[in-house]
Amino acid sequence: MIIFMGVAGAGKSVQGRRLADELAVPWLSTGEFLRMLTSGEQRKRMVSGKLLSDGEIITLVQKIFAVVGIDREFILDGFPRSVGQAEWLLNQVKYSQLNVTAIIHITASSEVVKERLLGRGRPDDHDEAIEGRLEEYEKTIKPILEQFKSASVPVFDVDGDKAIEDVHDQIVGAIKSVDN
Repeated sequence: MIIFMGVAGAGKSVQGRRLADELAVPWLSTGEFLRMLTSGEQRKRMVSGKLLSDGEIITLVQKIFAVVGIDREFILDGFPRSVGQAEWLLNQVKYSQLNVTAIIHITASSEVVKERLLGRGRPDDHDEAIEGRLEEYEKTIKPILEQFKSASVPVFDVDGDKAIEDVHDQIVGAIKSVDN
């Protein structure tokens, strides 16, 4: 699997879909699945900008993997989002249950993130929630990237502030370097 990571609004979904189309592999977005499959209290927490628990997310990811099949390459967008989720994933890799080809870490400035998120018009994209996501990214995603690097998983930093085509070219170059 190729995992796309970065702050909300960095361009993970745009780039993940594009790479999936180019490689002819499935694109799996935990955010999309969460918006499709959650209701009740879970849904209320999500809409208010809060993250679900590791257990809730891991259960969802296991369901997604069961449907897609993990015996072939795919793009995963939006997971892991916590140290606990990353530990679970690395444990799966350690015991050959999953394979991580690479991590594509798309970076973006807070100004670009705010502009993109406010422009997409989702109910969970408001100033307070966006500020929370930026803080959460700094506290959580960066340590997760270090976990992957320590586990010898290739991590590629890509500048998401650039034009869509330029970002895509950086990503394709990174994936090709893993294949060689």
